[in-house]
Amino acid sequence: MAKSNHSAMPEFILSGLTDNPELQAILFGIFLVIYFASVLGNLCLIALIQISPQLHTPMYFFLSHLAFVDFSFTSSVTPNTLANFLREVKSITFYACAIQVCCFITFVVCEQYLLAIMAYDRYVAICSPLLYVILMPRKLCKQIMAGTYVYGFTVGLAQTVATFHLSFCDSNMVNHFYCDDVPLVALACSDTHIKELMLLIIAGFNTLCSLLIVIISYVFILVAILRIPSSEGRQKAFSTCASHLTSITIFYGTIIFMYLLPKSSHSLNTDKFASVFYVIVIPMLNPFIYSLRNQEVKNALKRIKEKLCLVIK
Repeated sequence: MAKSNHSAMPEFILSGLTDNPELQAILFGIFLVIYFASVLGNLCLIALIQISPQLHTPMYFFLSHLAFVDFSFTSSVTPNTLANFLREVKSITFYACAIQVCCFITFVVCEQYLLAIMAYDRYVAICSPLLYVILMPRKLCKQIMAGTYVYGFTVGLAQTVATFHLSFCDSNMVNHFYCDDVPLVALACSDTHIKELMLLIIAGFNTLCSLLIVIISYVFILVAILRIPSSEGRQKAFSTCASHLTSITIFYGTIIFMYLLPKSSHSLNTDKFASVFYVIVIPMLNPFIYSLRNQEVKNALKRIKEKLCLVIK
């Protein structure tokens, strides 16, 4: 089946964000700056956590993996999007499209569960501070992350195989700026019932499960914070969650807008620009959110600057 698909549909054409050449040039510049900031911000955050002993805690271990996922997530889409701004025909080969779909789904699922894991980590740190090191040992953290990556890849591979086993025989025009599951399924001329069911069940399960972990964790965190007698103590406890709460709000807010609101309430073009925020902007925001709103990260940066100044002198 996959071979017949490939012979009938050797490549897909992406509709992109706009056909206006002037607007494409402007968007190319904006996307290039955002992508550069995203790559630099996430890689620098990973490096900072690795070289700073004071950041060798479960919270920053998971944060370094969030930075890696964000870097990989945006890199699976943005470079090809930038190249397409410079092309007259925005084409992508059958297999390149399949790889992009698999990577995209893998890293979305990983990010969902990683944000949930980080919420649970904050719950343990605030509600059981004396048992934190015992309940979140390094070995367990590594096992959790390994499981997250394996599960994310399994979901990505299963969804991709199901999509590209469909027959594409009429149009090869994907109404998006990257290869996304939903517009690809819309192109299929074979029965898509099983694939649509997979999309609904798996995507719904992952979103609800990860969001439920986040909500339950923060309910317990809120109860624990309200029990702290001093306002200073409450403020300090809440500040450790502020960056994570900001990331969660942005991430799940965009998912709800894109997938849970009725389609009649927003157009396909609105969905495309929501995808820009979801795929390109959010991976850039996370390292800045965790750097600018986190005192420990700022202190680690300050120490690195002081060491560099001593070396230069």
